[in-house]
Amino acid sequence: MTTHTPLTRAKEQIHGDEEAGSELKLGEFQNVSSLTLSETKEVLTAVFNHRREQGKFKVPDNEVVTKTQQYLEVFSRFKQRESVQAVERILALQTDLVAFEKSQLGTLCCDSSDEAKVLIPSIEGKKSDDDLQELLDEITKLRQFV
Repeated sequence: MTTHTPLTRAKEQIHGDEEAGSELKLGEFQNVSSLTLSETKEVLTAVFNHRREQGKFKVPDNEVVTKTQQYLEVFSRFKQRESVQAVERILALQTDLVAFEKSQLGTLCCDSSDEAKVLIPSIEGKKSDDDLQELLDEITKLRQFV
């Protein structure tokens, strides 16, 4: 009997231990920085602009980059750099929240503390409803509805 050489590489096993529930289990991403979609858009825009200005580095031009930029354009809640930075400053002051929770609050822009606790279950008990609502209202003020 002849054995054939596999035509593809062995698929890496995914260890599905990550969970963003009432207890955050982010695996290798547990204690790393996290960006809002608006911050991500700003970073990519700055990198691509810099590459264009320098002329030395090619700006990636493929479907993944194009679709990523389109997604960020649609779902970034804060369109002006000043607003993105203001939200980042507000969230940085929230020392009782971890980076993932902060980036989720800045991305989702929840209307109420109840909505925030449903969408980001790990913030339950970290802030009072009034404090969380005050934070959400402060973030909402910076949003531009265009």
